[in-house]
Amino acid sequence: MKITFLGTGTSQGVPIIACDCVVCQSLNTKDKRLRSSVLVEFDNNKIVIDTGPDFRQQMLREKVDRLDAVIFTHAHRDHLAGLDDIRGFNFKMKKSIDVYCTDYVEQAIRREFFYAFEEQKYPGVPEMNIVNISDLPFILFGKKIIPVKVFHHKLPVLGFRIHDFVYITDANKIDEDEKKKIKGCKVLVLNALRKSDHISHFSLQQAIDLANELEAEYTYFTHISHQLGLHDEVEMELPSNMHLSYDGLSLNL
Repeated sequence: MKITFLGTGTSQGVPIIACDCVVCQSLNTKDKRLRSSVLVEFDNNKIVIDTGPDFRQQMLREKVDRLDAVIFTHAHRDHLAGLDDIRGFNFKMKKSIDVYCTDYVEQAIRREFFYAFEEQKYPGVPEMNIVNISDLPFILFGKKIIPVKVFHHKLPVLGFRIHDFVYITDANKIDEDEKKKIKGCKVLVLNALRKSDHISHFSLQQAIDLANELEAEYTYFTHISHQLGLHDEVEMELPSNMHLSYDGLSLNL
């Protein structure tokens, strides 16, 4: 199984106008972070978890030539807004894309991309088959996918365990029963927004403490804001089995 980080950043704390902060001005490509998403590849299948506003750019950068399914963690726009751009894969593959999400996320998709569901569709709209999921395991292309329910302040969000890989973004609380689904994984991806506390995201130290508690063999932090600082400087502060992820990083499990 191959994991590629399509994006490791967040809209939280990211300037929307020209900025002279050290991260914005950094020449290190690891400090150039698009919105958080990952590509999971196994058995010739390619699955994306979340399609943020940068989805098209990420697919082009990684030269992704097919897309077999999309899984959503939650419905915030920095994880959903790029869904329209699956239409390119519809055209290339001549088929609809299966989209796995909760009822709540489906409502957001039908609201935001209403034109994809109209009875009289405009030619070329994104074509998708929505498959509802909950916090129960499901099978996707022969792989068992285990949803992990976490909380983004008060909003339920799903993380996912696929074999020894766990992906969690937009969280600041995980109940004990859900932690059992994660414990002992080989690779844990966990959000770490910044060094100071936040109402709905783990801080870096909170994420480090949780990764230690969950006994992950390796941990990669994602959903990183400019407020966390420069990649190379933060990387030096981390335990030896923990790293900042960066856009384009690939892992083979």
